[in-house]
Amino acid sequence: MSNMFSRIAMTNSIVLLLFSLTFLEHGLLFQRVSSLGINYGQVGDNLPPPDKVLQLLSSLHINKTRIYDTNPRVLTSFANSNIELFVTVENEMLPSLVDPQQALQWVTTRIKPYFPATKIGGIAVGNELYTDDDSSLIGYLMPAMMSIHGALVQTGLDKYIQVSTPNSLSVLQESYPPSAGCFRPEVAGVMTQLLGFLRNTNSPFWINAYPYFAYKDSPTKIPLDYVLFNPNPGMVDPYTKYRYDNMLYAQVDAVIFAMARLGFKDIEVGVSETGWPSKGDGDEVGATVANAAVYNKNILRRQLQNEGTPLRPNLSFDVYLFALFNEDLKPGPTSERNYGLYQPDETMTYNVGLLSSSSLTSTSTTSSTSIISLTSSASTVCINI
Repeated sequence: MSNMFSRIAMTNSIVLLLFSLTFLEHGLLFQRVSSLGINYGQVGDNLPPPDKVLQLLSSLHINKTRIYDTNPRVLTSFANSNIELFVTVENEMLPSLVDPQQALQWVTTRIKPYFPATKIGGIAVGNELYTDDDSSLIGYLMPAMMSIHGALVQTGLDKYIQVSTPNSLSVLQESYPPSAGCFRPEVAGVMTQLLGFLRNTNSPFWINAYPYFAYKDSPTKIPLDYVLFNPNPGMVDPYTKYRYDNMLYAQVDAVIFAMARLGFKDIEVGVSETGWPSKGDGDEVGATVANAAVYNKNILRRQLQNEGTPLRPNLSFDVYLFALFNEDLKPGPTSERNYGLYQPDETMTYNVGLLSSSSLTSTSTTSSTSIISLTSSASTVCINI
């Protein structure tokens, strides 16, 4: 009898394998990717309401998204959904939240009323404070983070909600080769404080990493295929001998080396933003629909494989793609308004391989699985909304 069950199990495994290979061959794979997120920015006057955004994300089977505030409409609309929210304390609020009582009031009014119906998994305290033009806020960051975490402890939410802060890659003095990664001297002191807090609270170090910027600044020196995750010879770190076939992983490992130089070798690193613009000004080299589609597809594929970087090959990491929508009110160059996978009317800017349930034929029964269409050139990404 046991032999018969073994043969049945083996037959089922072979059928499942052939089924999966068939879908891969035809460019369609159904699979949930837990490390995939999307940034949901709202700097626009023509964006769909939060309930429509929830429908879009749910149809794509995306289960993580980041917002840049604690918008009550979003928090309410996302209640009782399967989507985990990563919310943000706006930079200008930091001075007031240094006060533990103010932080407690913020948590009890901005977080507690919505949790756990709305899955809030993390709080980003500020955004790119260490490299923001307004350096006057830097001194408020760590005290505000500690006050907010203390408020979560008081309300019993610290077991469920992590506290961290997203950093620009420019916190690094050196990032190439990755083994030379180190923090800028002027932020090394506060970084030690931050890393100590993250270690004590078991929270990740978040980095906003955009290989596009490096390529735009040096298009004749940096191979396009290297930044787009396309097949290429890559680069070998002369000290570790690790080979990198894409810039994003090199940037993540540079951060890990920088943390290690300060005595912190065990902190998780996540990519809170990465993306590629589909349109830019005349001097924004590489900002095209084709490049944006390839970059985001290739990240998607990598996330599907749950792979790590050369330095941490067995440790996958979260990546949030920037962004869900093009946002017409963002200031700056044309590229700033053209990072979205979708237009405000919910039509695709380009197809990265995510298919909504409604786009499938009636023969595909996928109500409980996430749907990711992978072509031969596709890859994976997390998306910020």
